[in-house]
Amino acid sequence: MTDKPEKEWFAEWFNHPLYLKVYSHRNDDEAKSCLETIISKTGLESFEPSDITVMDIACGAGRHALELARQGFKTTANDLSPFLLECTRSQADRENISIECTREDMRHITAVNRYDLVVQLFSSFGYFKTKGEDLQVLENVYRSLKKGGWYILDLMNPVYLKKNLIPTSSRNIEGLNVSEQRSIESNRVIKQITIRSSDESISFEESVTLYSLKTMKDMLQSTGFIIDRIIGDYTGSAYHTETSPRMMIFAKKKESKRNCVQSEQ
Repeated sequence: MTDKPEKEWFAEWFNHPLYLKVYSHRNDDEAKSCLETIISKTGLESFEPSDITVMDIACGAGRHALELARQGFKTTANDLSPFLLECTRSQADRENISIECTREDMRHITAVNRYDLVVQLFSSFGYFKTKGEDLQVLENVYRSLKKGGWYILDLMNPVYLKKNLIPTSSRNIEGLNVSEQRSIESNRVIKQITIRSSDESISFEESVTLYSLKTMKDMLQSTGFIIDRIIGDYTGSAYHTETSPRMMIFAKKKESKRNCVQSEQ
């Protein structure tokens, strides 16, 4: 008898309705601010949105993808979770927004030379157990972009996180108690989430690899990307190793795979 393969943490947690309650503090205003920075820094504000094709590679419930679609960009919202994709579709229907929803594992994205911009936001990189799988994601993004297309990769800054990690926290959300325990083990940040109601308790885990900036540069450049700049938060502040909460990398597709860095600030 063959054992069933172990279910990956994100496949279970991101497909659970309680996920949206736990992250309800991540609102549309934050998403809009983040996208304003991206559109400005990439220079895409100079183009007609309807001429720009965009994919949000791990869209969740569609905060960023829906905002891009509202602004007129030809938007593809991609995620592995049927539940979160349905949330995106339903919201788009309510607002009469045109958006394409696709369900593909980011390790197996099939698009080729299709997008002007791919965004991967809110720490949605580093889910997998091996570096090879994460490299496959970068290869897929590179292949999916048109020549000169932009890839925006939003990561936690590991230096800042290690200094500012909050080991435990607890909060109440709509009658639920949510407790979170955080640790860093083998260069992965692990969060244990326990959600309690009056009659039950349920637990989930998140686990994300913390890649250094140097390692990410090496991975992106080996894939063929040119690194244009790195910023430290969603408002576009300059990246500082010790004090920036985010490590938001702006990279571009080039025609041949030749290592090249244009600028870092």
